[in-house]
Amino acid sequence: MYVIKVKGVAKIPDYVQLRDNAFTLLAYFRVDRPDKSLDKIGLGDKLDYIMDVVRELPFGQIKKIDL
Repeated sequence: MYVIKVKGVAKIPDYVQLRDNAFTLLAYFRVDRPDKSLDKIGLGDKLDYIMDVVRELPFGQIKKIDL
């Protein structure tokens, strides 16, 4: 799975994309509101781990994670 952190501009907030190994979009959520999106795709129990990765990740970077 891949994590991408996207910088918002003006009134558009920062977002996170979660993509599978085929780079298909699994989830797209605001950095400050990940709960519903992660629950919807069955990763609610991995919330803390994913958000720790997101906090450390610079904007515009792609990081591969294993869940």
